Amino acid sequence: MNKSTSLGPFMLLPALLFVALFFLLPVIMTAIFSFTTMSTATGISGGRYQISPASLRVLAGDYQLPELARQLGQQRYHIDEFGLNILQARHEKTELIEEIQQKLSGQTFTQRRDIERALRQLNHRPHNVRKIKDIARAFQHTVGAESFDSPDALLKAIQDSGVTLTESEQQAVIKSSYTGWHWSVENYRRMVSLPDTATTLFNTLIYVLFTLMLFNLGFALCLALTTHYLPPRSGAFFRGLWLLPRISPPVLYVLLWKWVAWDTGFLSTLLANFDIAPRNWMLNSATSAWVFIILINGFVGASMGMLIFSSAIKAIPQTQFWASDVDGASRWQQIRYIILPQLRWPILFITCYQTLSLLASFDLILLATDGGPGGTTEVWSLKAYHTALNNYAGNLQYGYGAALAMVLVAIGLVLSLLYLRVFKFDRLVSKPRIEI
Repeated sequence: MNKSTSLGPFMLLPALLFVALFFLLPVIMTAIFSFTTMSTATGISGGRYQISPASLRVLAGDYQLPELARQLGQQRYHIDEFGLNILQARHEKTELIEEIQQKLSGQTFTQRRDIERALRQLNHRPHNVRKIKDIARAFQHTVGAESFDSPDALLKAIQDSGVTLTESEQQAVIKSSYTGWHWSVENYRRMVSLPDTATTLFNTLIYVLFTLMLFNLGFALCLALTTHYLPPRSGAFFRGLWLLPRISPPVLYVLLWKWVAWDTGFLSTLLANFDIAPRNWMLNSATSAWVFIILINGFVGASMGMLIFSSAIKAIPQTQFWASDVDGASRWQQIRYIILPQLRWPILFITCYQTLSLLASFDLILLATDGGPGGTTEVWSLKAYHTALNNYAGNLQYGYGAALAMVLVAIGLVLSLLYLRVFKFDRLVSKPRIEI
């Protein structure tokens, strides 16, 4: 007995490791990423500091420093040792360099024509206009032309360009110019504030509710009941036939549906005989797109429910059906009073499993409509995929995509607990009052 007690946890160890590595750890990492601003632009490691057009907009808008943003965005020409060293490296005339140092050192020009005018007034100026422009370019200080490894290097470059910053302005510049990620709850604030969040949530509700009720539960139960009352060989044949959508490769399966719905496909060709103009029925309107999405996913989901329900019906003792036949019970009475009461466990399992599966699945929608037309069939999981892994803008937002995924995890947990309460899970697992 002691050996079996100690052997139990040891035998469960591989399963526990599997759950920890492939379920708990991804969920924990997703939760962590959801509180970051990670994206393609920020990268996943430490960022650098750069005065970009985006940082200037943040500086002017969020920090209310439009004048400072204007100054940092300007091309400035500052006469300093750095520019003089550039001229020396170019082997410019020593007399010209000394004259610039004596007469113009420390001066700042906001326009190129101003510094060129000052250079033309020098005694040792070059007579070539292009040469004067090259000399002026040596003193050009554009902070946004390069990125910096540290905030001190950025502030030094700004100071060298002739812009003086206060302590508060320095902090604003550092925060707005940082290109790396940082910890934030902005993803969840953004999720609540964006108007398309409610639309995506409503799309997900339509998708899960109709697919689950009409096919994964309703149609699957009809298939199981119908094949139960057929002769054994006929029932097995039709059950095998309804497994074809599930065992077919998703790309081929969706391609067949597209062949039905294309403007040159089966449906348009058939309806042309009734003077109905051909069209792409899958993407013609939001309503038709949803019909196809529910059908495509429903036929796949119905096959699993059919197998579970059929197995559960086969497990019912045959004597109960014989006794009901002797009592003159109809098929409907057998279904109502014998079969359905004993399918509570399978219905609970299919409802929980398929709800979570539908919440997380998007592959068939991606292949069929990719959320179209106009985003009307984009469900929550597809939005998370588009946000974090594949979008037209090119800037993948890992943090925001992780936040969207965490909402799905929370919804799944709440629904699972709700299902367990609705189906009275505690009574289902309670010990029987009579030992057999």
